[in-house]
Parts: sequence; structure tokens; C-alpha cells
Amino acid sequence: MVIEASGKRNKLRKRLADLNSPLIILLTLIASAGVLALYSVSDGSWTPYAMPHAIRFGLAMVVMIGIGVTPLKFWLSLAYPGYFFALFLLLLVPVIGATNMGAQRWLELGGFQLQPSELMKVALVLALARYYHGLEFKQVSSITGLIPPLAMIGAPVGLVFLQPDLGTAILMGLSGVTVLLLAGISWRLVTLGVIAGVGGAIAGVQSGLIKAYQWERITAFLNPDADPLGANYHPNQSKIAIGSGGVDGKGYMQGTQSQLDFLPEMQTDFIFTIIGEELGLYGAIGLLGLYLAVFFTTLQIAMSAKSHFGRLLAFGIAVTFVSYVLINTGMVMGLAPVVGVPLPLVSYGGTVMLSMMAGFGLVMSAWIDRSQDTLRTSGFGS
Repeated sequence: MVIEASGKRNKLRKRLADLNSPLIILLTLIASAGVLALYSVSDGSWTPYAMPHAIRFGLAMVVMIGIGVTPLKFWLSLAYPGYFFALFLLLLVPVIGATNMGAQRWLELGGFQLQPSELMKVALVLALARYYHGLEFKQVSSITGLIPPLAMIGAPVGLVFLQPDLGTAILMGLSGVTVLLLAGISWRLVTLGVIAGVGGAIAGVQSGLIKAYQWERITAFLNPDADPLGANYHPNQSKIAIGSGGVDGKGYMQGTQSQLDFLPEMQTDFIFTIIGEELGLYGAIGLLGLYLAVFFTTLQIAMSAKSHFGRLLAFGIAVTFVSYVLINTGMVMGLAPVVGVPLPLVSYGGTVMLSMMAGFGLVMSAWIDRSQDTLRTSGFGS
């Protein structure tokens, strides 16, 4: 027993030593930028945003490391149960979910609000990676091979869209389709899927499935000069703030648009605007550079993994992460419609941070076990 316990401790120490230090440092730097921005949002106070954000990141880092040191084979076996558990939570939202700002997206758990859609983003990538890990290549583009993954993507995307949460539904669908592409699905099928998606969007508008305010945001994006005090007020104020920051910025905690409360949702969706106004082009590029470094580090981990499961998992998390960044920054700069997508590790929000760090924990596990070609299986659910 003593020898066995000693062997487990040595194995744990080895896995801890094998953690990808550059990735940990990059994530910490991004979260630190979030703490500084939230401190500025709160007019130089650690509450109500900056200190909780720092504490949450510390706890999320522990979760990430715990997931990372757990063998990849364990996550392979937990992929389907994790997906169905997240789907179950999504099904609970319209039944007992809490409503906030007109949307029913959260579950109240002992005073803590959990957003199941954020957990599903990671669970979906995990389950799809598991599915294609056990599939022969000739089955990837077959009808029978496509039905399960399309159902796995469609079910949560549909539930999230009905909450309504258009931004998260788009992110989830994008991440899922990316895994399908990486698995080797035929481009002919991708083209048909895009056509079907456009047709579905048009039908959604005509049938009223897409809410009036969601369509208003899309039309406002296409016509930025229309309704400056209504649908275009938020993006216009954001563009004014970023533009006024110039190259050098107005100085930390010296932003006029932000400090005078012209900007909406400064602590969440529009926090990148704070950085652009106060730290200027240099600050914005610096933060985007950190995001880019995380993306390429994750891609490097994906390419180093010998198992198909590890590769697809790391690639899927990388795409999910960069999609957050591209949609959020595009949204606040007027390059994309306002769809309510936070900036990962910088925007205030516990569930988003936890899910994203859990995703990077899976990436860490793929990195530590990158030399292992996990045993192939066959069939859905095997």
C-alpha cells in the first residue's frame, strides 16, 4: 500500500511538472488585464468586480490544473455522460431557470447562478471529439455517420436559441461545425449545410423565431447611421470611445466615455472598449497579442497530440476561444452585430470563466498525454 501510494504521488508530481507553463502564464496575463479593466470600471475600487474576478480566476486555475493532471483516457470515457448532463441542465432552464434582463438562461444553485449553455460549449466539443475518435474515416461523410453529430450540435443550439441567446447559439454551432470540418467532413456537405443554414435563418425571421430585438440588432449593424439613440446607441458609443483613445490612450482610469457611464455593460460585453479608450491602440493590440499567443499555443498542443481525440479536443477548444474573442471585439468595434458575447477571462462572469478554464484543462490533459495514442473504439456511444 505504501509503495502504491508513493507511486501515485510520483505520477502526480510528474504530471504537474509536465503542465504547459507558457499557456498558464498567458492565461494569467489575460485575466490580470481583466482585473485592471474591472478595477477601472469600478472607479478605482476592488469591488464589486475586480476582486471577485481575481478570486474566480484563482479558483478556475485550480480547476484547470486538476482537469489537466487527470489522464486523457478518463475524459474520453466521461465525454458522453458530460454531454448528456449538460443537455439535461439546458432542459431544466425553461422549467426552473431564473430570468434576467428578459432572458431565461440561468439556474439558481444555492445563491450561485449557473449558465448551462457555457458548460455545453465545452461538453459539446468533448463529445464530438469522442465520437470522431471512434469513427472510421470512410464513415465521417456518410449519412449514418453525420446524423449523430448533427443531432448533438442541433439539440443544444436549438435550446440555447430559444432562451433566447443568439450569440451563444452561434458560438456553439460554430465550434461544433469546426470539429466536423477537422474530422474530415466533405466540403460538398459543408456547402449544402451553409445553404441550409441561410435558408433556416430566413425562415426564422419570417416565422418570428428570431426575436424582434435580435433582428433589430442585425439591421442596425447593416445600417450604422440609423436609430443612433436606439438600436445603434451602444455600438456607436463604443466606437466613439475606442476612436477617442487613439494610439496612446487617454490614460488608465482616465476614459471619459467609460468613467462618465456612456458605455453600456462595461464590465461584461463592452469591456474591450475600456481598454481601447484608456490604453489606446497599443493596449488593444497588446491584449489581442496575448489572445493570439494562447490560440497558437493551443494549436501547437493539438498538432502535437498523437491521439485523434486529443487533436480534435484541443482544436475545438482553440476555435471556441478565438470565436469568443473575434465576435466580442468585432461587436464593440462595429464589425459585427451586438449579440451579447463576453471577452474570455476579461469580462466579468463566473460561469464563462469556469467553462473556459475547464476547456483549457482538457487541453492541458491532451498536452501531458500527447505521446499516447489512446485505443480506438468503434460506433456511437461505445
